Amino acid sequence: MIETVMSRCMRCLFAGGGAAGVVLLTLPAHAQVPPQQTAQPTRVEVTGSRIRRAEAETASSVLTLNRADIERSGKTSVAELLQTLAVDNQGSVPTTFGGGFAAGASGISLRGLGAASTLVLLNGRRVAPYGLADDGQKVFSDLNIIPTDAVERVEILKDGASAIYGSDAIAGVVNVILRRDFQGTTVRGSLGTSKEFDGNDGLLAITHGMGSLDTDKYNVLLNLEYKRHGDIWYRDRADRDHIGRADLRNYGFSAQQALGGTGAITTRNAAGNAINGNVRNPFTLNYYNRGNPAGVGFTRTFPGAACGNFTSHPQGDPGGGCLIDAAQLYNQVQPQQENLTFFGRAAMQVRPEIEAYGELNLYTSKSDSSSTPSAISGSVGYPGGPVSNAGVSLGAAHPDNPYFGSAARLRYLAADVGPRTSHIESDFVRALAGIKGSFAQWEYDSALLYSRNKVDSERNGFLQRDVAFALLNPSAANVAAASANPAYAALPPGSLWRIAENAGLNSPALYAALAPTISNDAKTSIAQIDFKASREFGQLGGGALGVALGGEYRHEKTELNPTTGTERGNIIGLGYSAYKGSRNVAALYAEVLAPVIKGLELSGALRADHFSDVGDSYTPKFGFKWTPQSTIALRGTYARGFRAPSAAENGVGGLAAFSSASDPVRCALGVEAACDPAAVAIITSPNPALEPEKSKSMNLGVIWDPLPRTSVSLDVWQIKRKNEINQEQSDAAIAAGHVARDASTADPAIPGDPGAITAVLANYVNSAQSKVRGADLDARQSFDLGAGRGTLSFDAKWTHLFKWLRIEQDGSERDFAGTHGNCDVTNCVGTPDDRVNLRATWEMAAWRVSANVNYRAPIDNTFFKDDPDGCATHFANGADAPTGCKLASFTSVDLVLRWKAMPRLEVFGTVQNLFDKVAPLDPLTYGATSYNPLDYSGAVGRFFTLGARYAF
Repeated sequence: MIETVMSRCMRCLFAGGGAAGVVLLTLPAHAQVPPQQTAQPTRVEVTGSRIRRAEAETASSVLTLNRADIERSGKTSVAELLQTLAVDNQGSVPTTFGGGFAAGASGISLRGLGAASTLVLLNGRRVAPYGLADDGQKVFSDLNIIPTDAVERVEILKDGASAIYGSDAIAGVVNVILRRDFQGTTVRGSLGTSKEFDGNDGLLAITHGMGSLDTDKYNVLLNLEYKRHGDIWYRDRADRDHIGRADLRNYGFSAQQALGGTGAITTRNAAGNAINGNVRNPFTLNYYNRGNPAGVGFTRTFPGAACGNFTSHPQGDPGGGCLIDAAQLYNQVQPQQENLTFFGRAAMQVRPEIEAYGELNLYTSKSDSSSTPSAISGSVGYPGGPVSNAGVSLGAAHPDNPYFGSAARLRYLAADVGPRTSHIESDFVRALAGIKGSFAQWEYDSALLYSRNKVDSERNGFLQRDVAFALLNPSAANVAAASANPAYAALPPGSLWRIAENAGLNSPALYAALAPTISNDAKTSIAQIDFKASREFGQLGGGALGVALGGEYRHEKTELNPTTGTERGNIIGLGYSAYKGSRNVAALYAEVLAPVIKGLELSGALRADHFSDVGDSYTPKFGFKWTPQSTIALRGTYARGFRAPSAAENGVGGLAAFSSASDPVRCALGVEAACDPAAVAIITSPNPALEPEKSKSMNLGVIWDPLPRTSVSLDVWQIKRKNEINQEQSDAAIAAGHVARDASTADPAIPGDPGAITAVLANYVNSAQSKVRGADLDARQSFDLGAGRGTLSFDAKWTHLFKWLRIEQDGSERDFAGTHGNCDVTNCVGTPDDRVNLRATWEMAAWRVSANVNYRAPIDNTFFKDDPDGCATHFANGADAPTGCKLASFTSVDLVLRWKAMPRLEVFGTVQNLFDKVAPLDPLTYGATSYNPLDYSGAVGRFFTLGARYAF
């Protein structure tokens, strides 16, 4: 997209950008000037269209965030800013989710339709997706690759599918436009810390530009940025109420619930994993803690295993377990991450009508995250099926077995092994070479593009199933299975894993065999050639007819190798994810802009794609914009979209992951612990018979500028998606009996108890359809406070969801709007039906102060509207939890200050979460511990940033 001096000035009329940048930019006075007296305006290219035009406003709804918006937000990256926007919803991928499948990356989900349905572009062209798919399924672009100081603006096409950029932009397009023709040198640096002096942020950016295309016939832009985010631990937020606490007894929950403290003995034949070990009486099937001197049937007691020797955590489990809060001890609010970004652009005016250009983006990042030590009984799955680890036992002759003489099942949290850690390195490259110019009244642009992402992951602290079973219970079968492992085979014969108080007897070699470093890698790439051209023809009643033509051909390739050992279900508690595939895509498109009469323009576009694996698609888009008078305009669009299945969905591989679900069968039989959601393995297989997703999107809006300093726009929109590709809903699969169970975990005192669910067995399927309907309200008002008092401006963005409806193949419906569903996608953050961004800015001379308010509406703590199962979680007394079965709303306020100390020096500071609000209690999400990831700033607390920018 090319923005001229004139278009920049037009944007300045509505300084602050954002939604108001979408309002009608033609001043009332302009409409009163006779055409023959008006100079021919310079034309610009606008996101959503390939036709260059005089107005930066089309029939499509476009949200513009300029450099001033980014600075006023106080965010240190574009990724952070985009994820606070009202248009972002369910399915976005936060960088803070270190335990997710796509750890280390950040993605946006427009309209809650998922990161895979939001097309992210750099300067109007694609980037290679992140190597790790979200939830092991959804391929998306990592926002962290965007160099913040090189950004000119971000334009978000909100009205759904784009026939211009790609049929797969079902939810919309995020087009990041980087600086061009920049001259000079700027250095920007900042440091940030929380009120607890952790999570320390650091940023250093250098931008240098030289040469002018107009006078020197060349321009070179170089940008280098380094960012670092320090880790924040839950244990350092112990004073922030429930934040990071898994043991919620102080808030009315029971330790027997799965969301309670680690180590609880829940019911007969069921227990959590204790830091000193819970063991099962081989005859009564009741569990007892190893440190309990009165354990029924103990043939040995272990005074050193007393719970008090391991923790000072408050006890009180009526089942007699040893409780700790493992999440608070070992998990993080945010992982440590550092990255380095380089962007370079060179352009040369080869001839007056020809410009050659090239771009190079390089990005590398390192991320380190930590989570609880491994629990030895966690079931897993792999493409071959579920693997139950419920039978893990201390052997009859194991010296730490209180039932010495009989094998006894063990539930143990392997704190002696240490926390499970992940180290992820991501390397991204994007190279572009192009030429643009004019010929015979056509303006053309063509380029070659190559983009690649490579991700390497290393994990420690994860237990090898075969080795763990053999070291705890060296039966002939267990030893035979583990002997294929060279590290185990090298141990002295008869080696045992000593637990809890005796863990100091274990050798380093034993731990190396038990929990070695495991790894995997992923690669994605795009190679593309494209061409586009536009021109004007003739003269209609409102102006010249604009026409654009274009085409592209690209080769996409992706491969994710499974983490060592997961391909056979041998890593306790770690899911499986692997896929491989490639395709060729050829596309042609055409666009027409017809100003049929003064004040009315009609537009249309048609795109034809050929996918080498799923065939052809034809996706049209139509729009209108009517300006009956200079202060008001009506606009509307209708578009179709098409998303082919990704390699993760229809390729070679599979997925074994974890979700949250209750067990209605056992709950109905009286197994209390089965009535509340708990982590459950879900095995999903690729489906080569999947059909592509198809969508229809509609947008109708009004733009009103009643006064020169007042702007309002309202858009009502709907996106209807057919054949949506999903994992089967875990609760639906459970209700249908598509599960694997372990009968040995059944309570013999409850007739008909089938035992605990080992895994949910699912496929990727085409749901019948989903329908999302909502409204966007964008408004701006500014005031001149008079001489010496500056200006005051207000900006508001509100997105409301009327409906987020999914219709399954059997005709059943689930409306997620305003609820905590869909919990089978990223983090189980829910689908708030209202998100609001407000900003007030005061500017005077060298000073600028902005207050940013971000609001997330209350969320019903149900899986979907009118869920017959009622509230998803409960207090110990059986009442709905949280109170009223509703997750409270959350509002944060950020304060941003800028002081122009000298003509070349600018000092800025930010206080995020100014009032130190605490995120509301959320016991259901698995993306964070007891708070919703949407409310991340409420977990961190007040955060300060101070920095400066100097221009040479």
